[in-house]
Amino acid sequence: MSQKDASACVHCHKCRDNCSFLKKYGIDIGDIERLKELAYHCFLCGKCTEVCPINIDGRQTVIDFRRERVRTEERTQIEKTYKGALSEKRNYKFRNWKHASTGSVFFPGCNFPSLFPKTCSKASEIFEKHGIGTVFECCGKPVGELGFASDEERIFDEIRSRLRENGIDEIIVACPNCRGFFGDKLGVKVTGVYAKLKELGEGRELMMDARFFLPCPDRQGSIWMEEIKEFIKGEITYVEGVQCCGLGGNAIVKEKEISQGFTEEFKRQNPGDVYTYCASCTGRIVRNGFRSINHILPLILETGEKPDTSKSYLNRVFTKFK
Repeated sequence: MSQKDASACVHCHKCRDNCSFLKKYGIDIGDIERLKELAYHCFLCGKCTEVCPINIDGRQTVIDFRRERVRTEERTQIEKTYKGALSEKRNYKFRNWKHASTGSVFFPGCNFPSLFPKTCSKASEIFEKHGIGTVFECCGKPVGELGFASDEERIFDEIRSRLRENGIDEIIVACPNCRGFFGDKLGVKVTGVYAKLKELGEGRELMMDARFFLPCPDRQGSIWMEEIKEFIKGEITYVEGVQCCGLGGNAIVKEKEISQGFTEEFKRQNPGDVYTYCASCTGRIVRNGFRSINHILPLILETGEKPDTSKSYLNRVFTKFK
């Protein structure tokens, strides 16, 4: 089924029934003018797209609305509201390509080394043994999702240029957001860290059952989950009914209560230990008060590291000097 415009909405309310943001304001994806006003309140999790019976891409609709608003006189106010994210990631402050290697390169993104510095260093050491260097860069998703389309394309152009300059034809990513955002836009192979570790014969197999929370970018294709299954020799189950970690789309700026509500749902389910493979999800859920969520890569690489939420920014600063 081909994608349809939001104007085709039949107002069946399935999107509203499955999204805390839409439910709060009593709107559907087809309520175009109201949705445009509230575009920065959306977590961009894609749940509306997933449940839409006529295949409207609600997530892309909201991004388009954000881009439209950036093109108006609202741009200055939007830049002021999201000054912190834009000042750091529009031209990534902690960029470091000095260890770039020809062929393949490890691209851990910005949040993974921020929250899991020891595990990031362990992965870098493993890859270095195989002649693979590490670069520190932001993929540009935080800027692109705020609606700054020209900055998004410039960031892609700059990354593509650095890849060409260094003779890189494969990047190994540790973040599902980076992988989903890059897609095929870079003109090089984009490989998940778990698939690469398996290819190189690295990483520990885990003899355990595990309950996973799937990050938004991997909920439809489950590409990462299939690669992670190669390391887990036990039963895998999934957390149901939690829409988002609460960090998506920078909506937390407008909807702190909804963001906290997602974590409260974790607590209500009382599932014990939960695993995920997104550093952003792990950090947000821990900060919101659910401390039994774990990133799976520290287990596979045997660092046992928990998210360092207290020094996350400082850890990110340090990557510029590694």
